[in-house]
Amino acid sequence: MAPSLDGLVLAPVADQSAGQVGTRTRFAYHEQGGAIWAEYRGGDIVRGHLVGTRAGDRLDFRYVQLRTDGSTACGHCVSTVVELPDGRVRLEETWEWESGPGSGTSVVEQVTAHAP
Repeated sequence: MAPSLDGLVLAPVADQSAGQVGTRTRFAYHEQGGAIWAEYRGGDIVRGHLVGTRAGDRLDFRYVQLRTDGSTACGHCVSTVVELPDGRVRLEETWEWESGPGSGTSVVEQVTAHAP
């Protein structure tokens, strides 16, 4: 199993469409006893929260966010936790909006003191 997410900061490796998370968004993760949660912000996101569970290397969570244009959105995501060769963590995500149409995939990776 990949390492704990507790205390890690992750960021998307690519921008999504406007109003969604992007490379300037930062996720601060917490993990305890199979529960995961994170706060995120940056780019088009003023404030976001996610909460869910971890079973092995699989995350299942819901997210809600406030965008810079004042709109809100929520959705569901299932992610696979992968440990990269350099020891950092990557999440390979499949997500879908619950507040409107749309779905997709994304990748977020651990940000270190030596990375942007």
